[in-house]
Amino acid sequence: MTTQTGGGRFVDRLEIIRTAHHLADAARRETLPLFRSRNLRPDNKLSSGFDPVTEADRASEQAMRDILGRLRPDDAILGEEFGPVAGTSGLTWVLDPIDGTRAFIAGAPSWGVLIGLRDEAGPVYGLIDQPFTNERFEGGLGVSRVTNSRGEEALGVRSDVSLKDAILLSTFPEVGTEAERHAFQRVAAQVRLTRYGLDCYGYALLVSGTVDLVIEAGLQAYDIVAPIAVVEAAGGIVTDWQGGPAHEGGQIIAAATPEIHAAALKLLAAERVVATGRLN
Repeated sequence: MTTQTGGGRFVDRLEIIRTAHHLADAARRETLPLFRSRNLRPDNKLSSGFDPVTEADRASEQAMRDILGRLRPDDAILGEEFGPVAGTSGLTWVLDPIDGTRAFIAGAPSWGVLIGLRDEAGPVYGLIDQPFTNERFEGGLGVSRVTNSRGEEALGVRSDVSLKDAILLSTFPEVGTEAERHAFQRVAAQVRLTRYGLDCYGYALLVSGTVDLVIEAGLQAYDIVAPIAVVEAAGGIVTDWQGGPAHEGGQIIAAATPEIHAAALKLLAAERVVATGRLN
């Protein structure tokens, strides 16, 4: 069964979905045996600071790349751990083999495997897989569902909460630059509850209808392409902090409703009032 993407390309939706699940299954086989293992020895990508990578990250991504090489050889690949692979189909698989490596090495189950597909117009389909809790969230190509220990359930953001009653998530309390941190704190001061440290699982909670906002900065494309597809399929909205496309990463705001999104954007942009006398 074919469907047309936002970029005008026709794809076999069932083949895409089957391939994504093959990738997620392969990533589970590589990551789960090393999660909460005392033998895990992370490396640091940085000479100053800490950006960890583990053998599980590398093995997970390599396993997914091997499958794509067999099943979808014409598609491009963009992953966190290895170089990009060019393609001829106009479609790119965007992979984060472990989103939340810090959580992974700490034994916290907020990490996940991100598998996204995009064309020139943006995300087409996305999958957020949490192997340890056996939860798989997916959206796009007519799908919006989670499979878990209870079976299969429809995803959906909650629509009856205002900003003052909202729950806000972000991965790091530092958020980004000092200016970005101040902007984030303006939003945090207006919501009911703010929590940190949930990595990609924050977007899974958004589409589960338990939180209302995720605001982050400094993301890469492989951090956000899959979550965008899942959130939008569940009825949410994802943009950058200026309200524009977010699939290249950077400053990200994901909201349950247009009203919460608009209210949070206004607060994020509030410092521009001082410089220009108005919000842009």
